Amino acid sequence: MRITYDPGRISYRDLLDIFWSLYDPAVYYAPRQYMSIIFYHNDEQKRLAEETRGLKEGELGQKVWTEIVPAGGFYLAEDYHQKYYLRRVPTLAAEFEAIYPDLEALVSSTAAARVNGYAAGFGTEDGLREELGSLGLSVEGEEKLLELAGRGLKAACPLPS
Repeated sequence: MRITYDPGRISYRDLLDIFWSLYDPAVYYAPRQYMSIIFYHNDEQKRLAEETRGLKEGELGQKVWTEIVPAGGFYLAEDYHQKYYLRRVPTLAAEFEAIYPDLEALVSSTAAARVNGYAAGFGTEDGLREELGSLGLSVEGEEKLLELAGRGLKAACPLPS
């Protein structure tokens, strides 16, 4: 995943802290497409990534398998991975497919990214209520997203086992 962010709103260090909190970095994933990796763009990003990886290893008391390498070319994942959680909710998927019939437009949409995050169970219901009117959803879409936020999508739309 490539993240474009505003350093005036969130620091690179804060992004790294979020990254380390989202999964167990001590688990080794053999298939390359599932490996944990941080790509850096400059020496300061590299230093912070290595520093936080060391802190995580100290916290866990074991090796962290996340690689830290220079950023190169970026390639999108296959179509079926794009806005995965949003697309698992038919009401939301239909609305965004009507707004963005072209996959590239859907992938680059900030509103679709925000809704995908909420649909995946990230964010808060209060945060969602604050930005709900700016997401381009119908009343039905807003109600569905609020319903998911209220009970958490992980319960409403669990990943296949």
